[in-house]
Amino acid sequence: MLVRNSLHGLDLYVVISTLTEKSTVCSSELLQQTPGKQNMSENSIFSIFPPAPTEGTITICEQNGGLVNLSSSSKPYKKPPSYPEVVISGGGSSSLTHRENAKSAFLPHNETVWKRALHAWYEMGSPGVFEEIVNSSSEVPDWVGVAAKKTLTFVRWANSLHGSIFPHLSMSNEEIITKFSDIVNWSRSPVKAFAWHPHTLKFAYALGDDSIKVHSGKSDLVPTLKHKLQKNVADLAWQPQSASVLAVACQSCVLIWHVEPTSLATRPSTSSCQVLQQQNHAPVTCLAWDPSGRILLSASPVDTSLMAWDVPMETCVPLRRLGGGGVSLIKWSPDGSKVFSATPSQLFRVWETKQWTCEVWTKCTSRCKAACWSPDGRTLLFTTESEPIIYSLTFSTSIDDTSTVIGGSQSAVVSVSLAEVDLSTEDGDIVRVGGLVQSMVMDRHGERLAVTLHDDKEQVLPYVALFRTRINPMLEITPCGLIQGESGDYPLHVSFQPSFDKGALLSIIWSSGVVRYVPLYFIPSEEIQNVQHRHVAPPSLNGQILSPIPSH
Repeated sequence: MLVRNSLHGLDLYVVISTLTEKSTVCSSELLQQTPGKQNMSENSIFSIFPPAPTEGTITICEQNGGLVNLSSSSKPYKKPPSYPEVVISGGGSSSLTHRENAKSAFLPHNETVWKRALHAWYEMGSPGVFEEIVNSSSEVPDWVGVAAKKTLTFVRWANSLHGSIFPHLSMSNEEIITKFSDIVNWSRSPVKAFAWHPHTLKFAYALGDDSIKVHSGKSDLVPTLKHKLQKNVADLAWQPQSASVLAVACQSCVLIWHVEPTSLATRPSTSSCQVLQQQNHAPVTCLAWDPSGRILLSASPVDTSLMAWDVPMETCVPLRRLGGGGVSLIKWSPDGSKVFSATPSQLFRVWETKQWTCEVWTKCTSRCKAACWSPDGRTLLFTTESEPIIYSLTFSTSIDDTSTVIGGSQSAVVSVSLAEVDLSTEDGDIVRVGGLVQSMVMDRHGERLAVTLHDDKEQVLPYVALFRTRINPMLEITPCGLIQGESGDYPLHVSFQPSFDKGALLSIIWSSGVVRYVPLYFIPSEEIQNVQHRHVAPPSLNGQILSPIPSH
């Protein structure tokens, strides 16, 4: 049965039954033939990596094809011009404002657990009531806490429309967000979410008190966004083709802030905020705009439906599919033709965005932990929770604009092994490098891939692994080097600034709360090809683009 809905000029065909869902095996042969740890270590890409940085040095940029590391004691780091200097400390930014607590600003502390449960009922419905009781188990009899936890699990199971119980359905909202967030140690991290604007030098980040700061280039004005429903912020997403619209994934809803760049207000009014709320769609942990900025997708690990929002109309169309237990990760391809959605289980889907049909890949060894698209939308890189491997899926290009063929390859290919190996440092010491992927991002040219890693004990490595990539005519991934911060720091979040014009710029939030920018200076391949096509000599490799600082 097909139900046709119109969403901001785009027809969505929502499949209520699962009969049209195409099933595809995800690398079943490869996963069954996964080599042992010894063979994986021998094949690990880290065995051919350049030496790791010496302890006490920090990585400041990529120059002339290699990473530049200088002693941190000499304070060599200088941020690129126009980029704000940000140090996040605890619940706020130490250089901008004192710590503020959004919860204390809006919620009285002398309420009983039953009154708080009543407020939760108004905000989130029945799941919110049991969630509040579970979180306040010390204030209620033991049997009440146990009964509330079991009831919460049942309610979430019933809402997820799935025939089996998943462990995450019995977790609290904070535990769910911590498990599925790409921020390391989300519940204890000083920053809860981070997002660059797709077109301008602007970014936003959420703090531990759920307030949001917005930085814009050289401007000293830093607006602070707060709303009474802005709790447990898990994701941020700027609307493409707009300078002012920021979507916020919260515990019970999606908030849409309109932050005018010309406004002088440091605390925008809540009248500048829209509330998008759907029953049983909470907590919201992931957002994705389509590249044209017309449709916003939201996802929750306890709801098997993707919500496609028409933001101006404040309406949504649920994209329903049974199986998986929820949706834990969504990535819209840069060309707008496909959407990747992972679940808390061992399956994931790839949707086409003409009639919104999808293919499902199964038989992964564990849930998909991280994923990213190539700029042309033809290659999907993804990793699982239990393997130190980057897999790739290739997709054929559509014949015309009306094609609804997803065209994915029938099995995933092992592209890179990230197994642990011993790697020498620049001064001859030995460090252990490699492990499971925490997060993974690719720059807009498709020529650099940044990966954060953790070991099997969930300890995050103090490096960001940087790779050179080529996507045409086929995918190639080769080593570039390891990026290191101050001594004792490890990366909480990494992302590429989308509009950097001299190669790529990687932003890293370190565990100390410092936001660092690492420029990667290179000439993109398409620019070289364009120059060669015009029969003009390419720019000198010793020019400003590749050598922004003196040689050392």
